[in-house]
Amino acid sequence: MMITTMMSMMIILIALITMSIASILSKKTFMDREKNSPFECGFDPINSARLPFSIQFFLIAVIFLIFDVEIALLFPMIMIIKISNLNLLMWTTFFFIFILLSGLYHEWNNGALNWKY
Repeated sequence: MMITTMMSMMIILIALITMSIASILSKKTFMDREKNSPFECGFDPINSARLPFSIQFFLIAVIFLIFDVEIALLFPMIMIIKISNLNLLMWTTFFFIFILLSGLYHEWNNGALNWKY
């Protein structure tokens, strides 16, 4: 127990030192207006460098990631069928799938899955 605690503290300490050094070394100051402006072959930019971003696309991407990770969590359940209590595994799997389907229903009900042009 003591070794695990000491190793954890050492890992956290090394990570903090590494992040501190990286933060100190990566400091950049931009005092010049020209350095902050977008570069277009020496000419003044015609339009804004920032393009509008569709929040609907972002929501679809986040929903995909959430459900993709949840599906990936279902795969180990297949591997432990032989070594686990089937009744407990069945209820756990059904509960997990119920949460997945209720989340999908909630997103569908809120219209997050309807693509708007």
